[in-house]
Amino acid sequence: MWRCPKCGHRFVTKNLWHSCGRFSLARHFAGKPPALRAVFRRWVAIARACGPVTVYAQKTRIVIQARVRFAGAVVRRDWLDAGLWLRRRIEHPRVQRIEDYGRLGFGVHFRLTRAADIDARIVGLMREAYAAARAGPGT
Repeated sequence: MWRCPKCGHRFVTKNLWHSCGRFSLARHFAGKPPALRAVFRRWVAIARACGPVTVYAQKTRIVIQARVRFAGAVVRRDWLDAGLWLRRRIEHPRVQRIEDYGRLGFGVHFRLTRAADIDARIVGLMREAYAAARAGPGT
């Protein structure tokens, strides 16, 4: 894996475009309800239970990476936009939106306000996303 010499983030290929910079997790949660930090901690704990991951705070989002980025979050005013990269379209009551990445799969975004919103099915989807990320894109 290639490491950007400026920000230290790791990527599958050299010189991959990214929003280069060093940002703190705390910045994303400043002025937000403490419950959102608890939701995020649970989101990351589930990812870490799948295997080794790296969490990067970027300018507008937080990403969770195995070999590639497979999960992430955007902290909104009163909810967490928690996303997963999946190879298939899914339905779930907490799905906010789905982005179609063509042959690479789908970006599935969940609207989470409490840690308890992360149910067993979402945990299973996180495992699925992690497994796909370990394999890499397009495999």
